Amino acid sequence: MDALGHEARLAIFRALVRAGDRGLTVGEIQQRLAGMPRSTLAHHLQKLVGAELAVQRRARASVVTRANFEAMRAVVAYLADECCADERVDAAKPRRRGLRGGVA
Repeated sequence: MDALGHEARLAIFRALVRAGDRGLTVGEIQQRLAGMPRSTLAHHLQKLVGAELAVQRRARASVVTRANFEAMRAVVAYLADECCADERVDAAKPRRRGLRGGVA
């Protein structure tokens, strides 16, 4: 999920998650991110929307962006399922004995 692989996008997504279902306008996001330029913010928001991690709607003269909590839960579930998977695979492998009776 490269959409969250950029520090700025992760910060934006965290702000959206903290805002909840209400979401945030571009101006509110800018305030929370120490005045990120509008064009840079728009670029990062489009990446999040394109990855379906955020949704946007027009509210009068503003665009409100909110986190897509269903997608976020799917990502969290995937990460939880993958947690320690390599350890489980390694534990299931038969251990080989070395030349002196030790584990190789």
